[in-house]
Amino acid sequence: MTALAGTVAVVTGASRGIGKGIALALGAEGATVYVTGRTEAVGRNPLPGTVGQTADEVNRRSGRGVAVPVDHADDRQVAALFKQVRDEQGRLDILVNNAFALPEDLTDPKPFWEKPLSNWEMVDVGVRSSFVAAWHAAKIMVPQKSGLIVAISGYVGATYTYGVIFGTCKSAVDRMARDMAIELQPHNVASLSLWQGLTFTERAKRNLERNPAMKKLTVTNPTIGCTPEHPGRVIAALANDPQLMKRSGGTFITAEVAQDYGITDVDGKVIPSLRAERGSPIWRPISEVSRGR
Repeated sequence: MTALAGTVAVVTGASRGIGKGIALALGAEGATVYVTGRTEAVGRNPLPGTVGQTADEVNRRSGRGVAVPVDHADDRQVAALFKQVRDEQGRLDILVNNAFALPEDLTDPKPFWEKPLSNWEMVDVGVRSSFVAAWHAAKIMVPQKSGLIVAISGYVGATYTYGVIFGTCKSAVDRMARDMAIELQPHNVASLSLWQGLTFTERAKRNLERNPAMKKLTVTNPTIGCTPEHPGRVIAALANDPQLMKRSGGTFITAEVAQDYGITDVDGKVIPSLRAERGSPIWRPISEVSRGR
């Protein structure tokens, strides 16, 4: 038996990148993982990865992968996803809100007025889609009196990174996770946000190869990076923690939570926290704040 046998998870934006890594890590612990994303066929995206390929790899990791093509900008597709989960599983234990629309010019050092207004899509698929997914998940989790909703965020919640819209999005999901926690607390459902540092996704590795100067920056220095599976290992530990509700409402640095649980990356590396270099989370767990408000 593995630690998450019998657990049902939804990981959004998991064709590749952080979402894929999280799905694989949960699968390695025996979870049934619904893998969502827009890429159904090889070649549809310049970067490798499809929802089907991720689901297949989850199956090889001792879990059960279920590929569900979903455009998280389409509320009808999201509603259909959660109906499928309810109909097939009758429960939902973990939702990881990771889906995000990353424009190709995200890391270009241009001011906001020199980038297209279409970059606002980061808000639609990144903030709004996270709320919609959590709305549906809560309708399953609240009656069962258990569950964990995780928002994938980053140090950008406290320090400038890549631009105005990106920072706005990550700050918003941190606050949203915290306020959801207040309303979910009476129902024993946890909501929290995790701050990722540099993660060696397909996109990140491509950007580092194209722009070697990025390796000298604190934000993108490869010496502090982790694999996409590292945050998944942390989420698996959180889901297994009988004291999980004590963390609900908080924003946490993934590297610090990993150290709390004695978790390393897949190669045994201890991922460092960049709290001193990049800033501290704003939101503490509601259990540490009077009345959670």
